[in-house]
Amino acid sequence: MTDTADLLPLAVVCPLLGAVVLAVAGRWLPRAAADALALAWATAQLVLLARLWTGTEGRSVSWIGAWTPAADGRGVGIVLATDRLGAGIALLAGALVLAAIGYSWYYFDEPDPGGRQGGTFPALILLFEAGMCGFALTGDLFNAFVFLELMGAAAYALTGYRIEESRPLQGALAFALTGSLAGYCALLGIGLLYARTGELAFARIGEELAGRPADLAVTVAFVLVATAMLVKAAAVPFHFWLPDAHAEAPTPVCMLLSGVMVELGLYGLLRIYWTVFSGPGGIPAESFRAVFLVLGAVTAVTGAVLCWQQRHLKRMLAFSTIGHLGLFLCGSALLTPAATTGVAVYAAGHAGAKAALFGLVGVLLDRHGSVDEHGLYGRGRDLAPAGVLFAAGGLALAGLPPFATGLGKAVVEHAAEAGNAWLIPLFVLVPAVTGGAVLRAGVRVFAGRGAPTPARQTGPETTGKDEEPEIRDPRRRVPWPMVVVPCVLLGGSLTLGLVPEFGRALAEAAVLFCDAPGYRDAVAGRTAPPAGHAPEAAWTPAGMALGTLSAGAAAGLAAAALWGPALRGPLARRTGEWAGRVTTYAIVPLRRLHSGHVGDYVAWLLAGTAALLAAFAARS
Repeated sequence: MTDTADLLPLAVVCPLLGAVVLAVAGRWLPRAAADALALAWATAQLVLLARLWTGTEGRSVSWIGAWTPAADGRGVGIVLATDRLGAGIALLAGALVLAAIGYSWYYFDEPDPGGRQGGTFPALILLFEAGMCGFALTGDLFNAFVFLELMGAAAYALTGYRIEESRPLQGALAFALTGSLAGYCALLGIGLLYARTGELAFARIGEELAGRPADLAVTVAFVLVATAMLVKAAAVPFHFWLPDAHAEAPTPVCMLLSGVMVELGLYGLLRIYWTVFSGPGGIPAESFRAVFLVLGAVTAVTGAVLCWQQRHLKRMLAFSTIGHLGLFLCGSALLTPAATTGVAVYAAGHAGAKAALFGLVGVLLDRHGSVDEHGLYGRGRDLAPAGVLFAAGGLALAGLPPFATGLGKAVVEHAAEAGNAWLIPLFVLVPAVTGGAVLRAGVRVFAGRGAPTPARQTGPETTGKDEEPEIRDPRRRVPWPMVVVPCVLLGGSLTLGLVPEFGRALAEAAVLFCDAPGYRDAVAGRTAPPAGHAPEAAWTPAGMALGTLSAGAAAGLAAAALWGPALRGPLARRTGEWAGRVTTYAIVPLRRLHSGHVGDYVAWLLAGTAALLAAFAARS
């Protein structure tokens, strides 16, 4: 056991203890003192996680209470086991939690709804962090379920934090019911695996399955567990909760949901696949690759198309998250260390950019009580710094070098050249569309340029007009943390793309992450053989060219949306007619699927699970 292994339990206990302290002490502390205590606690947690990440060389393993397995490998102890990729996503969660708490300094000026005091909101944030860190660091399948539920319970409460309003409660209810059903799926899958192997640790289940022939029960177990992860990751058709939750959750909560919780769902899927199902008795790599490449592509295209169609800024960013998650899923499905490296870099850069954009939308909501792109036309002219940052965030989403989003995108594109070159256009177009939507909205809101109202009504949509401000005195000046935090987050996304050591560290971590036998050896206390050479994770001329192409296409799409309707001539008329037909017959029906009815969302979840099961069963 290394010294850093002793930090693994502390990484979970620290935010849990902080949540308890804030929930209790917040009853008597003034709001400023409660905010300061929360900020100090989140800072301490971030320092701990940074020490864990820098000190983890290879893998860190900790058996809680020293309940190590017996000589034959069997045991009943709970294991925490991680490599730099797992510690890295926990560090990302810690950084965004600190950003969210800093952003919300004096965020709710009036007493908490329902008579709650100033410690409730940060206590829930720290409880959320405990679930995220535990999920990222656990090596036990049942405890992954426990931390998944802890994460979910805190997220549901945070989404419906404004209990005196009906819409946040409706969004939280849809989120909670969908997430709870996903949890039941995970529990059923875990039960099947335990019945098959008698084990709960990732490594031990993987070893047991490797010695058995593959069968339908294992396939069903994988699909059930994967469904739970895909719901958290908001992959199509498990994504319906995400736009509703983002539309109603407080802005700091949106920063966490899109910035790290969605990525944790994908991380959980990959961690469980590599450690449990990648052996001979599990799911063949060819089947995993084929199914999830298709699912990722569908998710990416759906998210990008619906992102472009939104005028509700929070929903626009939520669908952008879905589109980028689809790209992450495509890259991960290649099942190579190089692609995994690119996804990790991409996700880190995306987290900073997306959290910053949500923070800037929060500024608009608090100043004007609206997140409607058209209703806010020109009303952000007095917020020039926010406008500049908003444009930078849109370019970061588009993959403009040297942002880390562009670096990660370039690494995945390079990894896809051998055998999956069709992914390269997808990795150019999806960021261009999502980034273009953000740039279009930014020009309308902060510069007052382009068509102020839509040319036609294209079906039912949520506009974001007449939202409740999250700060009750919009006459005051914008609190400085609400602009400084997005600036720091965007600066972090830019810095990660410029620091070569960051890419190299994640490349080495990706090699270990994809080394299932080495993981099992480390958990069992055996010496693992070398995992192999780390792939390159650096800028290339082709990667920079494709990133620049995406950003240029994003700017072009934004310009076409802003000034295209004013153009005259046969070509402009035919283009407008073609776009209208596509919208009427393809996009409007797709939007109508997002009905807001929980029953519809549950039906889609069940349909998606059945489709996954049929796809894997057909290939087995």
